[in-house]
Amino acid sequence: MFRFWNKADSSTDFLKSALHDESSFYKAFIEDLASCEKEVVIISPFITNYRAQMLRPILRELVERGVKVLLITRHPSEHDEFMTVQAEGEIAELEMTGVKVLFATGNHHQKLAILDREILWEGSLNIMSQSRSREVMRRVKNKQCASEMLKFLKLKSF
Repeated sequence: MFRFWNKADSSTDFLKSALHDESSFYKAFIEDLASCEKEVVIISPFITNYRAQMLRPILRELVERGVKVLLITRHPSEHDEFMTVQAEGEIAELEMTGVKVLFATGNHHQKLAILDREILWEGSLNIMSQSRSREVMRRVKNKQCASEMLKFLKLKSF
């Protein structure tokens, strides 16, 4: 069950949200990543060389600082040949940096990130592959929303 904000709610965190498009998302997202202390969950169905190479240094730095990093993506066999090759190579590189990669099957298409169980990014942008498309992502700084998403995705224990 989803809970909607109402005036009687004592928490104003839900009101702390911001919309980003493909041109503003990565700057804000990388700033959030840089301040992570415990865990990062990224759910992105596609992975391309360009985006993985852009994000890999910050993900490596997080792992080196002891931050758990989980990437959930489609299994490479669910892509066309061109995307399969990119995904396989980048997944291997990410795993070598200490990123834990899990595969979602069955036409997985969710796009979101949860940072330190406090910041929830969700929308239409494939974090690990976006290049030319017009997208929208909402950033919500709210522990309850982040926790609710983890529970909904059955990732509470990560």
